[in-house]
This record gives sequence, structure tokens and C-alpha cells, in this order.
Amino acid sequence: MKKIGLITDTHGLLDERVFKHFKDVDEVWHSGDWGSIEVVNKLKAFKPVRGVWGNIDGHDIRLLFPKNLRFKCEEVDVWITHIGGYPGRYDRQVIPEIYQNPPKLFITGHSHILKVQYDKTLDLLHINAGSAGKYGFHQVQTLIRFEIDNSEIKNLEVIELNPKNM
Repeated sequence: MKKIGLITDTHGLLDERVFKHFKDVDEVWHSGDWGSIEVVNKLKAFKPVRGVWGNIDGHDIRLLFPKNLRFKCEEVDVWITHIGGYPGRYDRQVIPEIYQNPPKLFITGHSHILKVQYDKTLDLLHINAGSAGKYGFHQVQTLIRFEIDNSEIKNLEVIELNPKNM
């Protein structure tokens, strides 16, 4: 079993509360728009990290992380990308792959909209952790914790870092 801390859209600022909420996770997954190499370094010093780059990320972060990351966690096929859309409105760049070879877990960022949605057509779970950063239109900084146990995704928790500290 793996415990996962999911974060996205930090935009260069890593709230210290992340470390408290992710203290018991095995890995941290970041779905892009890190915003600075300092965020990368802090998370990597804390826990093993998997991630992708987002549209605001510079060359330094793009050298460390791919645009798309597909891997197996336990028995779950995972695909992380920053701009991927969501069920019924997938981004055109992911459409060919997601319909021909859908993952079991599809993780995105970009929108700053917290969303956990099951796609019954593709039999996949879509998760967007919203935004853990302070910049953007969102009112609440959010994180997600969940577990992957063999082929099961379970015990998903939404964590609100409320209010958004400015």
C-alpha cells in the first residue's frame, strides 16, 4: 500500500502546512506549475516526489520533470499531466491517448478547480487537487491525500488550507 500526497499549482510558494498534512505519506505527486526550483527542492528534501511541469514552469523545472508522466503505482496505471481537462472535456492533446489507452487514475492541474470525478465511459478516476498556491482566483488552498492498495484507490481526503494566506 502507498499513501500519496497530491499537490498542484503552488506557483512558487509552498505553504508550511503541506508538511504537516503530508507527514505520513509515502510519496508526494505534483501536477505542475511548481513556480520555482525552491518548491521542488523543499518537497524532494521532505519525501520522494513524482511530478510534471506546468505552463508557468521554466527550463530548470522542465529539465527535471516531463510534460506527461505515466507509471504504475501498486497495480494502478497512473497518468499525471498539467493540462488534461476532465471527463467529458479532455484537452485535445490527451484525447488520442486517453481514449485508446486510458489509465486507471488520471491526475491534472492547471484549472485551480478542485475536482474528483469518475469517468464511467473510460473506467478511470480523474483528480485535480485544485491549487495549493496563493495566486489565482481560488479562495481556498487545497491538497489531496489518498491510498493505493493493490488495484484500489481509497481513503481519498480533501484538505482545505483555509483561509488562503496572502
